[in-house]
Amino acid sequence: MFRRKRIVVALGGNALGDTLPEQMINVKKTAKALCDLIEDGHQVVVVHGNGPQVGMINNAMAALSREDERQPNTPLSVCVAMSQAYIGYDLQNALREELRLRGFMRTPVVTVVTQVRVDADDPAFKNPSKPIGRFLSKEEAELQAEKYGHIMKEDAGRGYRRVVASPKPVEIVELDAINSLVDANKIVICCGGGGIPVTLNGHHLKGASAVIDKDFASSLLARDLDADMLIILTAVEKVAIHFGKENEEWLSDLSVSDARKYIEQGEFAAGSMLPKIEAAVEFAASGTGRTALITLLQKAKEGIMGNTGTRIHL
Repeated sequence: MFRRKRIVVALGGNALGDTLPEQMINVKKTAKALCDLIEDGHQVVVVHGNGPQVGMINNAMAALSREDERQPNTPLSVCVAMSQAYIGYDLQNALREELRLRGFMRTPVVTVVTQVRVDADDPAFKNPSKPIGRFLSKEEAELQAEKYGHIMKEDAGRGYRRVVASPKPVEIVELDAINSLVDANKIVICCGGGGIPVTLNGHHLKGASAVIDKDFASSLLARDLDADMLIILTAVEKVAIHFGKENEEWLSDLSVSDARKYIEQGEFAAGSMLPKIEAAVEFAASGTGRTALITLLQKAKEGIMGNTGTRIHL
């Protein structure tokens, strides 16, 4: 029997593209996949990444500060806020248009600019590891490090990227507002890029120079919203162990205990699949009946039906 689910969907970078023109094209494809879930009657809350976008904004604002000495350097937290607004703008319009094409004349889609509190003492601040911005050659990376003091690291053989701190999310500041909108059957886009990272100082929320992993933020959001399912959309249809080896095995069903065992064995790459598995485990382990799904964007509907993807559960 069909039962409506409350679903938090975490969109991977491939759902958005690396440039403004690419994003305009990609959000239309993304909207179709999300509207398949909405059309089936599910409550859908959307979280998106912002790696290329926040890097692009940060570079543009840094160029402005160099050209105009009156303009101070723009904090990374403000760049995250900017990315939330313009990605949300494109996504909500694409969702609205796709829903209208499907006959939904009431299309209440809204983007919530969301702050996410992190611990000022999180050890991640001492070990920046989260890549942002576009891929660079070794020469370009060395120049950027010299000019701007950025920390640059090679990323899985694809080139060099700037890395920043990636602290774990502790609290979603606008949770009450998000929950009220979801309860009122609005389609909510929130926690974009993992949320605007802030630390608490008395009553003051201070922006942090960091980027929060959107999968961990999505997991926290799904738990706080008492969601039935967390869907993490990525570039592969299923999760694999022994990836790239002769005994490679694609997994359809994964218990929390087995997932933890594979994590301990180092089966998942730190810069790609590991945070997705860890975020999925956090959600699935948080309550009976909670399921996490990792799959391709275009396979989300099939994954909910149990026909594909990797399902993580107690």
